[in-house]
Amino acid sequence: MALTDIRDRFQRGLDRKPLDDSIKFDCGDDGAITLQGAEARLADDPADCTIHISEPNLEKLVAGKLNPMTAFATGKIKVSGDMKVALKLSQLLK
Repeated sequence: MALTDIRDRFQRGLDRKPLDDSIKFDCGDDGAITLQGAEARLADDPADCTIHISEPNLEKLVAGKLNPMTAFATGKIKVSGDMKVALKLSQLLK
């Protein structure tokens, strides 16, 4: 699954329920996805919350094969900015 596929999956979630805040998934050299309002875009824009995660782990997260809390506890996910915003992710992945 490429970042464009992951962005499309997030977009479907945002079409149902837009975010009040912005979240960025920073996959390092592989790129970034920024979610803001009702839009998901492949962009490294400033955000209220940034989630640092590898592209393979982001694929697992979106597919439901990686528990966000376990990933955070084991260092597979690092969060900077407003942690409360990160907790809103579950609404996008349903």
